[in-house]
Amino acid sequence: MRYIRYACIAIFGVALIVIALANRQMVTVKMLPSELNSVSALNPGYEVPLFVVMFGGILAGLVLGFLWEYIREHKERAAAARQARELDQLRAELRRLKTEPRKQGDEVLALLDKAS
Repeated sequence: MRYIRYACIAIFGVALIVIALANRQMVTVKMLPSELNSVSALNPGYEVPLFVVMFGGILAGLVLGFLWEYIREHKERAAAARQARELDQLRAELRRLKTEPRKQGDEVLALLDKAS
C-alpha cells in the first residue's frame, strides 16, 4: 500500500512539473486595474511565469477552503467539547456515588453495582 501511495505522489508530481513546463511564459500581474492608477499612488506590476499564477491561485483556494471549513465546523467542535465535559462530570458523579455509603433500598445504585 505504501508503494501505491508513493506511485500516486510521483504521478501527481510529474503532472505538476509538466504543467509548469508548458506554462513558462511570463505574464504581468498587477494588484489594481489600469483604470485605478490615478487613484492609487502605487500600482506595481510583477512579471512572473504563468504557472506561478496558476499554482498560487490553487493554493489560495485551498487555504480559503480550509479556513472556511474550520469556521463552519466551529459549532460541531463546541458541541463535542460540551458533551465531553458533561460525560466527564457524569463519570465523576458515578464514581462518587459508587464509593459513598448508600441507604438501604436504593435500587438504582444496586443495579449499577450489578452491571459492573
